[in-house]
Amino acid sequence: MKDYLQRMGRSLMLPVSVLPAAALLVGIGNWIMRIDGTVAQSIGNFLAIAGNGVLGQLALLFAVGLALGMVQKKEAGAVALAAVVAYELPVFLLAPAQIATLTNVKVAHVNPAFEALVNNNVLLGIVAGLVAAALYNRFSEVRLPTALAFFSGKRSVPIISAVAMLVISVALLFVWPPVYTGLVTFAKFISGLGWVGAGLYGFFNRMLIPTGLHHALNSVFWFNIAGINDIGNYWASTGTKGITGMYQAGFFPVMMFGLPAGAFAIYRQARPAQKKRVGSLMLAAGIAAFFTGVTEPLEFSFMFVAWPLYVIHAILMGLSLAIAAFFHWTSGFTFSGGLVDYVLSFSMPLANKPYMLLVQGLVFAVLYYAIFTFAIKKFNLMTPGRDPKDDDDAANNVQVGKAATAGGEDKYLRTARMVWSALGGDASAKENLTYLYNCTTRLRYKMTDTSLADVDALKKTPGVMGVNVLDDHQIHIVIGPDVQFVADNVEKIYNGEISSKLENPLSAEEAKPVDDTPAGKEENFFAVANGSLLHLEHVQDETFASKMMGDGFAIEPSDNNITAPLDAEVTMVAPTKHAIGLRTESGLEVLVHMGINTVEMNGEPFDVKVSVGDKVKHGDLLATMDIEAVKAAGKLATTMVIFMGLAENAEVKVDDEDIFDGIGGNYVGRVIF
Repeated sequence: MKDYLQRMGRSLMLPVSVLPAAALLVGIGNWIMRIDGTVAQSIGNFLAIAGNGVLGQLALLFAVGLALGMVQKKEAGAVALAAVVAYELPVFLLAPAQIATLTNVKVAHVNPAFEALVNNNVLLGIVAGLVAAALYNRFSEVRLPTALAFFSGKRSVPIISAVAMLVISVALLFVWPPVYTGLVTFAKFISGLGWVGAGLYGFFNRMLIPTGLHHALNSVFWFNIAGINDIGNYWASTGTKGITGMYQAGFFPVMMFGLPAGAFAIYRQARPAQKKRVGSLMLAAGIAAFFTGVTEPLEFSFMFVAWPLYVIHAILMGLSLAIAAFFHWTSGFTFSGGLVDYVLSFSMPLANKPYMLLVQGLVFAVLYYAIFTFAIKKFNLMTPGRDPKDDDDAANNVQVGKAATAGGEDKYLRTARMVWSALGGDASAKENLTYLYNCTTRLRYKMTDTSLADVDALKKTPGVMGVNVLDDHQIHIVIGPDVQFVADNVEKIYNGEISSKLENPLSAEEAKPVDDTPAGKEENFFAVANGSLLHLEHVQDETFASKMMGDGFAIEPSDNNITAPLDAEVTMVAPTKHAIGLRTESGLEVLVHMGINTVEMNGEPFDVKVSVGDKVKHGDLLATMDIEAVKAAGKLATTMVIFMGLAENAEVKVDDEDIFDGIGGNYVGRVIF
């Protein structure tokens, strides 16, 4: 679940990144509209409408962004269409006008819960995006009978998504109104609790934002649902000074000062390689929050990836509203609690000591920065820029840019072109390949007929370490930790984005045999977990057991901790977290592969404790693996340690299986290379 939420958070970065610009347009537009003159009014309206054109589609942006980010396959743009279908169906079906038709009542008598549900409800967007992604992952490769073949694969996903959301819409038809009504009742209750009620309102206002149900609370406190009408009375100057505005004033210290300070803390705690990227996002989002009071770009950046931090934020928001209400410091807003509305409301008759909100804001800036910094470091929260996957991506990008060339072209592209040729080339490879996928070290391809592949040519391809034909339809091509670069290029060739032709023929340098003479280096290695020692040939995976990827050993772990087998530097962490690459000072390349076929679990049972560039000693914790979750998924938890790229004359000497004492971190063998 943790990994799933983190993946959600990363997926939301795409739509969130466009929001600060939209928020600034709205803020600037509202400010300009306060200037006298037709021209100023027109410009202000133009800018505000443009910004709201984006902010008003927040739910749809989340639906599409989540769908694209949560799919497991590349080139999955079709899922965006499925997400749009999944979102728009309930928006239309559950709109008040449709509900009136379905229930045979007047629109005015329809429960206001439905208006809140279909009016840019983020929860609905999130549900639609997750449903579309899940169904795409499940059905995008499904083949239907010939009569229905047109609707096979990707084309089936929007249809299935519509059916799924139809079922969900029926459930919402009955479930949503009582939930909404219950929250309205709760809001009316806490409205009688004075400054304590204001604090509770502030807390639940933030906590309910991911669900869209905060509108139920807002309607009670801000508008004339229960007689409070805090916004309307404030701007009409018909309330009580020091009281009216108590459900608005506390937002200003948080939105103008607290959250921007929290954004600075998130930036400071980002990994060095990610500071530039995170800094630009946090700066833009912080300015939007300060200037306009639009906080979604900031809040959604950590709402899912670091949800404890969001709970802290909600508590601080409640505290801010309670303090302002207790001291009767009041102000109001028409749009949100940013600088624009603060300035506009400052001189209103019902404003009471609004300057104290600035003092309170400075205090909250310190609180947010200190608490966010402490929580992020103490609990290792994966705020933007702290996920090791981000570093992996950055490292990979650098490696691609510095890729060595062979024969005048990028070596990974060269390998990809030769793999393509061996699989049939332009004449038949595309028709023969039915599924392109790669794990940490292997191209894992499905084919109509693997006998059409030139296995000998594949084995002779520079960059290919081995080939394993599993059956008539599956072939594994072992590349090593750089497999992603080869896989990407093969897919580009498959999609017609780049040429399949070698720029130059295979050179004598590439074709000559490798010098297999050992260099006389030696490394001791140690058990990566408590458990039973296995010689590699006893592992229940043919690719590993045949030592195609390299010699090594395995441990059948008895607990969840996976440790370093030797002193080394971390060179790779798989996006799916199931494999970690290491390199020793002597140049030995090591792969720690946790479980068999666990790449299919998309990182769910793994919690990686290291990142690329970290230095580790043997016995240091690399990761934890939920063994029970692995077994429940029908996988094996066997953890392999593979020494890659060894010369033929190299020796890997592993203790007898019955000699090992079963204690992780103890000596199990040595490699001479």
